[in-house]
Amino acid sequence: MIYIYNILRVILILIGYLFNPDFFKKRVKENFDDLMSDDYIWIHMSSVGEVNLSEPLINKFLSDTDYKILLTIFTDTGMEMAKKKYLKNKRVVIKYFPLDNVKTIKKILNKINVKLVVLIETEIWFNLIDIVYKKTKIVLVNGRISDKSYKRYLKIKLLLKNRLNKITLLMMQTKLDSSRIEELGADSKNIKTIGNIKFNIDLEKYNENVIKEIKEKFKLKDRKNFVCGSTHDTEEEIILDIYKELKNTTVFLVPRHIDRCEKIEKELLKNFNYVKYSDSKVVKTPDIILVDKIGELRKLYQLADITFVGGTLTNVGGHSLLEPLFYRKTPIFGKYIQNVKEIALEIEKRGIGYMVKNKDEFKEKIDEITNENIEKNIKKDEIDIFFKENSENLKNVYNNLIDII
Repeated sequence: MIYIYNILRVILILIGYLFNPDFFKKRVKENFDDLMSDDYIWIHMSSVGEVNLSEPLINKFLSDTDYKILLTIFTDTGMEMAKKKYLKNKRVVIKYFPLDNVKTIKKILNKINVKLVVLIETEIWFNLIDIVYKKTKIVLVNGRISDKSYKRYLKIKLLLKNRLNKITLLMMQTKLDSSRIEELGADSKNIKTIGNIKFNIDLEKYNENVIKEIKEKFKLKDRKNFVCGSTHDTEEEIILDIYKELKNTTVFLVPRHIDRCEKIEKELLKNFNYVKYSDSKVVKTPDIILVDKIGELRKLYQLADITFVGGTLTNVGGHSLLEPLFYRKTPIFGKYIQNVKEIALEIEKRGIGYMVKNKDEFKEKIDEITNENIEKNIKKDEIDIFFKENSENLKNVYNNLIDII
């Protein structure tokens, strides 16, 4: 079966080269020659979300151990964010993941002494696991299996079972995730329900001067700021439709994929007073600000009066609801929450965020947030409690990893 997998893998890469040669060239031809023969923790992740959530764990390894860190990342946005965080740190090496190439994985393992391989969330690559298993231990951290992934994994259960049982420890986010990975073939004695390490995000709290500069640049004055983070196709259209009913408000549109900015600009913003975030000069207060720069969302959440988390009004499954909460803002989100289900339901239950099913509910919650006044303090207290109750997750994960090393 692994031969079939590798034949299909090569075919897909060759097809990919035809449509997006730059994407595949970066990964297939990634150079690992600069790796030194030192002790490393190899941490593999997919994209921006995983780069962000793994930051406290990586910093813990850097502060408490002498190990070097090899980060392998799948997406371009993830790579850009990782470089922003670690490029100046000589103990962190950042590389594109080599698309499960057997020769490259063996080359890496021959060059460095890998003390442990950590897979963030559910990055299951068959060759990586098969080869690393013979040299060192593998741990899955912050494991989750969405409804969609579960159905897909069931179709390859036999292939998957063999790999899951080569993983020393699977630390899952919820009891449902633990149940699902056991159903897929993992041995129950290797599974632990730890919780979500996203609660341990230690985001930057920006100086008020930074926030003031943004407000002054865009001439926001006393306007309400409506920050829509990680939006996807069709969501911007809904937001802009709702905007027509809002008064004295500026919308920050922050698309999940920055390469969509040109399309959004051409197709949706023609009839609006808008500027791009990167514009050097702003003449008058805009209604819409299209954020065409990576790494600005958290700063904008701190500035925001109203927040919306994308990937939830369209069937994507949602992005981090904890980031606006970290800045003590009550997020609005749609019904498509399969990627953040447990957190979303708990947020709604505690009244520190709002799920909306249609435009009318969306507008109603915006009005509720902007008219809260005294209730704002109560919400901040509730958010504090929410984070405190889940604050031990990272410590538990780290202690388990150190025990295995």
